[in-house]
Amino acid sequence: MTLKLSGIALAVAFAFATAAQAQTTQTPAKRDAADKPRTEQATSGRKTKEMEEERIEQQAKADKAKCDGMKANAKDICMAEAAYEVAKQKCDDQKGEAKDACAKQARVDRDRAKGKAEKTADAKRENAATGSTAPAKPKQQ
Repeated sequence: MTLKLSGIALAVAFAFATAAQAQTTQTPAKRDAADKPRTEQATSGRKTKEMEEERIEQQAKADKAKCDGMKANAKDICMAEAAYEVAKQKCDDQKGEAKDACAKQARVDRDRAKGKAEKTADAKRENAATGSTAPAKPKQQ
């Protein structure tokens, strides 16, 4: 009999506890970013990314405009530096090893572009000194 009575008391207590739990809800004013629906989070994340990409594009345009007044080799090197800055900014979206690899690739691309510009300038200087109009053959190493 005592066991039966204890079981009933436990069931009633459990019922009341469940009802009380169901009535407590979080008010909308107390919701934080973690409670936002995923679509709302995705939309705000997408807007932030679009704004960042727009800022990067504006910076690239400004950097390229600085290069417009330059000529020949100086312009080529300036353009390589402007492209590097844009690539570096795009790497900031990534994290960890991917970010490091992206930044390293951006440096490699910049150095290649600068090297190519310098080789072209050297070839033009060499042609001007010899009076030749044909491009100089690259030296075999």
